[in-house]
Amino acid sequence: MIVLITGGTRSGKSSFAQEKALELTKNPLYLATSHVEKDPDFAARVERHKQQRGEEWETAEIPVKISSIETDRAVILVDCVTLWLSNIFMQADSDIDQSLEIAKAEIEKLDANKTWLIVTNELGMGLHAETAIGRKFTDLQGFTNQYIAKKADEVFFMVSGIPWKLK
Repeated sequence: MIVLITGGTRSGKSSFAQEKALELTKNPLYLATSHVEKDPDFAARVERHKQQRGEEWETAEIPVKISSIETDRAVILVDCVTLWLSNIFMQADSDIDQSLEIAKAEIEKLDANKTWLIVTNELGMGLHAETAIGRKFTDLQGFTNQYIAKKADEVFFMVSGIPWKLK
């Protein structure tokens, strides 16, 4: 089962996804897609988030091959598609088509015996990106969101902390 949770920045996506995961199981897995290596502020933020989640959560950090996760946990929260896509996009030298194929292939390989809560951002609802690479990435994000939404069993759109069930 795939549940897509989308919305703008600070719309409550991650909190909603975490609540939903804990409704489904007592011991979910949090799959983080970000790189923390060289940013001490971001590293502190990540550590704070781990502490807020609590001990019932297992955390794994997988920047690209999210389907490769090996776990006995039945519920996996992927946070977030935007950071995951940025990793793919950089690996693919900013090629939208190649990046989209990699992302689609990973979604196709997700273990169908698990519940996947996937958090993503709606980038196209804000300001128009100033740079060509920013516009390419916004397009990639939109195409990927559409693909995941089609595959998803449920889709929620978050606005000011309020979930709207779309599918």
